[in-house]
Amino acid sequence: MKVLKTEFVTSAAAGGRADDIPADGFAQIAFAGRSNVGKSTLLNALTRTKLARTSAAPGKTRLANIYRVTVEGGAGGPGRWSAYFVDLPGYGYARGGSDSAAELAAVAAAYYDAGGWRLVGGSQTSINRKSREASSQSLAANRGAQRPKGATLHLIDARHPALESDIDAARWFDALGVERHVVATKVDKLNRSERHRNLKEVERIFERTPLPVSAASGEGLDELWRLIARVAREQRP
Repeated sequence: MKVLKTEFVTSAAAGGRADDIPADGFAQIAFAGRSNVGKSTLLNALTRTKLARTSAAPGKTRLANIYRVTVEGGAGGPGRWSAYFVDLPGYGYARGGSDSAAELAAVAAAYYDAGGWRLVGGSQTSINRKSREASSQSLAANRGAQRPKGATLHLIDARHPALESDIDAARWFDALGVERHVVATKVDKLNRSERHRNLKEVERIFERTPLPVSAASGEGLDELWRLIARVAREQRP
């Protein structure tokens, strides 16, 4: 498999319109997780480019940044295939206090609603009141829009498998009814016994077998590409 092209498409903010989100039928792979979990670093490692800006300061990504990735071969082939990678703002921390945190949560809510993700039983939950209000307004404005398909990669720091913010986010994703996969990042920072214990804990808490990855060592990146390719293949227009 070879990454042929990566390109920035757009940035989506809270209150965005449905036509701000690509709706050409290609799968959208959303990268979600706590601030500083390594979303942007993982995007860059997967594509072997400086696709997403990284920062040592948490809360750097403040928009849903959407990229189109074109690939040759691999599990998504034969031939060329494409998917969108969506770098969502990190939750759990924001410079600027609670109002800034609510703003970041609202961006994520607006992406899922404007993008037309299915809600389970007509209900939805959100990370807080402000993001729930923004999410509801966006859903009402965009009802009836073409609905792209995709999956969410829920990134969990393997060193911290039971953080309340991650558990809350998992419940929110499940309430939205999105396809959710758990990816355990930074496994290179654990010794063998810590790795075994923490991955078991992640599986117990999030009810998914986690895919262990390390952007630093490259571990798990091929397996993650196979997962992405499967989603893209199943949802190819």
